[in-house]
Amino acid sequence: MALADAGSALTGEQRAIRDVVHEFAVEEIRPGAREADEREEFPEDAWDGLADLDLTGLTVPEEYGGFEADRTTYSVVNEEVAYGQLAVATALSVHCLATSCIATFGSDELKAEWLPRMVEGRPVGMFALSEPQAGSNPAEMETVARREGDEYVVNGEKQWITNGERGGVCVLFARTDSDDPGSITQFLVPKDVDGLEVGKREHKLGLRASDTTALLFDDVRIPAENRLTEEGRGLSAAFEILTGGRIGIASQAVGVAQAAFDEAREYAGEREQFDGPIGEVQAIRHKFAEMGTKLHASRLLVREAARLEDEGEDPRIAASMAKYHASEAAVDVCNEAVQIHGGYGYVSEFDVERFYRDAKITTIYEGTTEIQKKIIARGLLD
Repeated sequence: MALADAGSALTGEQRAIRDVVHEFAVEEIRPGAREADEREEFPEDAWDGLADLDLTGLTVPEEYGGFEADRTTYSVVNEEVAYGQLAVATALSVHCLATSCIATFGSDELKAEWLPRMVEGRPVGMFALSEPQAGSNPAEMETVARREGDEYVVNGEKQWITNGERGGVCVLFARTDSDDPGSITQFLVPKDVDGLEVGKREHKLGLRASDTTALLFDDVRIPAENRLTEEGRGLSAAFEILTGGRIGIASQAVGVAQAAFDEAREYAGEREQFDGPIGEVQAIRHKFAEMGTKLHASRLLVREAARLEDEGEDPRIAASMAKYHASEAAVDVCNEAVQIHGGYGYVSEFDVERFYRDAKITTIYEGTTEIQKKIIARGLLD
């Protein structure tokens, strides 16, 4: 039984898309992943390939040239791109967060100006919500966009910005009243405006090929028509978009776990100790039983959350369950994959070392495990 198919309930079209993206991940993304990670450079050729497959327009309506994928298709694409390299999948998912915000909340003029170009892959989108003192609780953000006539003047700092160096347009969240945490509003900010500076690049445990920076806003002036939401509606709008984003991150966790599982299975069939392949040793076989079960359960949770959204039901609790379980399972599966490789799993010559480092971030970004548990408990008990 193929774990990727069991219980998946994918349509024929979704399976075809999955197979195309899987092939691209294996043949075009994975071969350069190790070098990209070591050099901490994003593989732009892989990004251009995603654009050629129309995947940089994954969440954009067809009228603007986009793919307009349902959530299940979005999930499948995220899983398969992450199977190639999580850093590439992360860049894509953040780009899609930005296009989703513009498509959902932007004016017709903003959508017409930005979405067709973003479908083609440039400019790359950024999503600026977190701040140095406001991560899990974005209501504590301090960035302010003060209205002056037909403009807003933005001052503040954003942190953990994926695509921070290579991005070209930012979806920004800022208070319109410095004294009111309920005034958070969403704006579209081009990267090349005066006063916007890219901060230092973070050097990370994993996800090294993905550029993660701060964004510094010093009297940045943006036209009032670049406001995406009504004043005070920015945070609720962010949560609306992030629910789908969490399904995407859960899908990425499944993709990394599947990659680690496959590498470990191949290694266990080739590595010989005690007069035979280590895959015949009961202790190793039990590891695969546990890994496979966790992987399969994660995929089913992800598909269920995606199904709920596609059918118009509230997916928030299911999305948090999927994100919580899949991310923690990914760390466990990658850990066991390293263990199965023994000493070879600890060196960069083998991909499981990178999978292990990369997997950890899925328990942190777009809502930590602890935040997911809080959401789940509130939905079950309150």
